[in-house]
Amino acid sequence: MALIVDESSGREARHCLALGVVVPKRHAARAVTRTLVKREVRTAWQRRAPALAAGTWLVRLRAAFDRATYVSAASAALRTAVRLEVEQLIERCVAASSASSASSAS
Repeated sequence: MALIVDESSGREARHCLALGVVVPKRHAARAVTRTLVKREVRTAWQRRAPALAAGTWLVRLRAAFDRATYVSAASAALRTAVRLEVEQLIERCVAASSASSASSAS
């Protein structure tokens, strides 16, 4: 998954957080899978939003999940894999956000 941050959206964006989630059909052909990915991203986002820098955040699925490994479109294994990947992505963003705010405060 990829994460894109736009912190240059003007003065109003500095005081709020916005989230966008893009799950293309070519990477998740079934609607059930796309919904599962979006739900997991939003859930992880809600848990970690206070630690993130204000701005517009976009999460995009860049590659498909292996159909041989995740046979069911909404299996528990797929849900766990998505949750872990999203959590790692957000943790990296929180760390980067903390580092950039610490360096700008100095």
